[in-house]
Amino acid sequence: MRALVVYCHPKETSFTAAIRDVVVDKLRDAQAEVRVIDLYRSGFAPVLTEAELDIYEDTPANRAPVAQDVEDVLWCDTLIFVYPTWWYGLPAMLKGWLDRVLLPDVAFLMPDGQNDNIRPGLTHITRLAVFTTCGASWWLTQLIGSPGKRMILRGVRAICAKRCRTAFAAHYLMDSSTEASRRAHLDRVARKMEGFIGALPARQKEARA
Repeated sequence: MRALVVYCHPKETSFTAAIRDVVVDKLRDAQAEVRVIDLYRSGFAPVLTEAELDIYEDTPANRAPVAQDVEDVLWCDTLIFVYPTWWYGLPAMLKGWLDRVLLPDVAFLMPDGQNDNIRPGLTHITRLAVFTTCGASWWLTQLIGSPGKRMILRGVRAICAKRCRTAFAAHYLMDSSTEASRRAHLDRVARKMEGFIGALPARQKEARA
C-alpha cells in the first residue's frame, strides 16, 4: 500500500493534527509506505495563477509548477485528506491544492472527439478517505449539503478506480467539544482506519499470534 496523506491546518497543536497522527500511525502499523503533504508547513501557494491557467490543458507542461505534488498523487494507491471543515467546505488552502494539482492528464482526461465529458485519470487510486472536524452539528451540516465531503467523496471519487473504497469520519460540534468527545473521536478514527485499510486492531493481532 502506498498512502498519500494531504494534511491541511495552520496550527500544529490542533486537534486536526492529532487526527493526522492517528491516521499515519495506523498506516505505518499496516506497513504501508506513507507520504504526508503538509500544505501549510510546505508553504503551498493555493492560488491558480493566470500563467498556470494559460497552460492548464498543455500537458505535460501544466505539471511543472506543482511537479512534486503531482508525482505524489501518481505514486499513491491510497489518498487520505485530513482537514477542518470551514463554512461547510474545504479550507481555501486545500481547495487550491485540488485546483492546482488535480490537472488534466493527471486526475482526468479532457473531452475529445469521441468523448463529450471528462474521463477518470486516477484509476490507480483504490482507497479514498476524509477525516475532518466541523463546528456545526451533524443535522445542520446535512441541511447545507456537506459540500466539502461531497467534493471529495463524490467529485474526486468519480475519477478514481471504479470500486474505490471510501471512509469518512467527522467530529461535529467541534466548538463545544470536550476532552471525552475528542478522545472518543480519535478512537473512532482508529477503528475507521483499521476497516479502511484492512488492518487488524492490536488486540486481535495478539489473539492470533
